[in-house]
Amino acid sequence: MSLLRRLHPLDWLAGGLLALGALCVATGLLPTGPAADVMQRIGPLVVFLATVIVLAELTGRAEVFDVVATWVARAGRGRYPLLFCLCVLFASVTTITLNLDTTAVLLTPVMLALATRVGIAPVPLAMTTVWLANTASLLLPVSNLTNLLAADRIALTPSEMAAAMWAPQLAAVAVTMACLWGFYWRPGRRGETRYTPPPLPRPADRVLFRVCAVACAGFLLAILLADVPLWSASMAAALIVVVAFGVRRREELRLSLIPWRLLVLVPGMFLVVETVNAHGLHDILAAAMGSDNGLAGMLRSAAVGAGFSNVLNNLPAYLAGEAAIPVANHEQLLAQLIGVNVGPVITPWASLATLLWFERCRWHGTRIDLGRFFGTGFVLAVAGTLAATLALAATA
Repeated sequence: MSLLRRLHPLDWLAGGLLALGALCVATGLLPTGPAADVMQRIGPLVVFLATVIVLAELTGRAEVFDVVATWVARAGRGRYPLLFCLCVLFASVTTITLNLDTTAVLLTPVMLALATRVGIAPVPLAMTTVWLANTASLLLPVSNLTNLLAADRIALTPSEMAAAMWAPQLAAVAVTMACLWGFYWRPGRRGETRYTPPPLPRPADRVLFRVCAVACAGFLLAILLADVPLWSASMAAALIVVVAFGVRRREELRLSLIPWRLLVLVPGMFLVVETVNAHGLHDILAAAMGSDNGLAGMLRSAAVGAGFSNVLNNLPAYLAGEAAIPVANHEQLLAQLIGVNVGPVITPWASLATLLWFERCRWHGTRIDLGRFFGTGFVLAVAGTLAATLALAATA
């Protein structure tokens, strides 16, 4: 009973979805053939998700992110406009290279601790993290689980996906920057005019710091420059970091490092969405998005993806939308991907990264005004999705 009391609401959600998915298979609502296909498809994704989060968690404990954040603050030289640009760059690079959940889980507390340490208002930094965790997740397969699914569907390598999505990614980040500055960072919102840069960073364990930094760099080089499966690259990098911690700080290696919640949530969500898709959702989405691979179809698909993400969640929104798009319509699929990546910034449940971010803010004691979160997120979702979709159409 004590274990049940310690479970987070997200744990109950994950367990409930897996139980519901298993029930769908057991009762025949989802035939065993399609269920097996779903499990086979997500197997490598689950391995990647588990290992990359272990890699990121231990890298954070080795103070790699803290050191980079401190460098960012020092590079800002006490000037908010420069700090703003550097924070946008930091959050964007973290999301693009290590995925949006890493940004939500690890970068959020780093940014909030930095805000406390140097006297910066925490909400602008917090909003920079959560918005860019979503809107900066278009460029690479590693950036978002939905990207992995899309890249698998149309057989895109990381370099090919970057070539297809660089313009939409730049457009999404540019709109995010404009909204962040106007709503949260401009002088009338943040209150202060300057800040005091923190002292030079000094990692407690320089060996662990260097090993983790090299492992992360090697992971990025492997997925960008070599034809290496994402799951194997993340597993190798995580293994190096785990071995280093086993030698230097064995007490840090605990089973709680493994993202059990995600490993339960993802298969359950896939099974439930596949079931619902087979019983009517597919037809509704197909009618809503149409089969036009031109600009009109791309705009419709992006809008449906963004809207459905904020009503339910971006992962099931992508899965259901993907099944409703004709196989040959690559541009329409990428537009839907824009909708489910850039669009889910209105509601707290629109993406798992946002849910994780809210929990980190609550733990830190940073209050997020939900009315303002909804209103400003709506502006960003509409403007960002539209700009990125138009950029995709212009470069397709």
